[in-house]
Amino acid sequence: MGAVTLENVSFAYEGAEEAKVLQGIDLDIRPGEFVSIIGANGSGKTTLCNAIRGFAPKFFKGEFAGRVLINGRDIADEEIGELAKEIGFVFQNPFTQMSGTARTVYDELAFGLGNLGLPRDEIIARVDEMVQLARLQDLVDRNPFQLSGGQQQRVALSSILVMAQDILVIDEPTSQLDPQSTDDVFELIERMKGQGRTIVLVEHKMEHVAAFSDRVVLMDAGRIVDVGTPREIFANPRTAAIGTRLPQALTIARQLEQVGIRFEVSPLTTDELVGQLEPRMVR
Repeated sequence: MGAVTLENVSFAYEGAEEAKVLQGIDLDIRPGEFVSIIGANGSGKTTLCNAIRGFAPKFFKGEFAGRVLINGRDIADEEIGELAKEIGFVFQNPFTQMSGTARTVYDELAFGLGNLGLPRDEIIARVDEMVQLARLQDLVDRNPFQLSGGQQQRVALSSILVMAQDILVIDEPTSQLDPQSTDDVFELIERMKGQGRTIVLVEHKMEHVAAFSDRVVLMDAGRIVDVGTPREIFANPRTAAIGTRLPQALTIARQLEQVGIRFEVSPLTTDELVGQLEPRMVR
């Protein structure tokens, strides 16, 4: 039984019933798996995340068909508040994630735990652990709204991670971040996977998708058109043909192939690209 299972899921937003954003989605995500969802803008990635989290159709109204199962249970029978104990959702914009009431980063991390009614000693212990894990020691006394974009996203992500849900649905967490902040966020997500959590990620920075994902789900026009390892998905010509950006290393490799340089394996990272080019370099 998967941690997340979608069975023939379709969805159209209220008022646009003729334009299905999701169409016949079947997907099974195993416990502890890191799965990235990719595709061109408008392919249905965020709506798929909303369906997994129960926001569609519980919050975003519309015509819904099929079933979404979390650890074998149909979420149609679950309240949003109960689902929040098992599924953490990280939004693209950290402002959306912030409580708006916490005066410090430390209080922001404690906010959700307090809403669960946990004992004070347990809240302190879990927040202290997350501060260390996310390397937020220098920020704990700062106002969350006076931080840089990268710092805010780390705090927003940490405020969800501290809740210790088994499943994390993360929607484009690095879209507004510089390269260093992006690396920091992915390092934190990778640590969560190391703890056995299931990760469902929507991301446009394909270098990181290729480096971190166990499997990649390719979407187009509301449908899943392919599922496989990062190498299987990115090496398939159809991925680029439907408007999905490729990892930079693979893009460079394909340009080099046009002038006669061949690669035994499609390189997905800079290290793989350099590793295959170095033996051919004239010393």
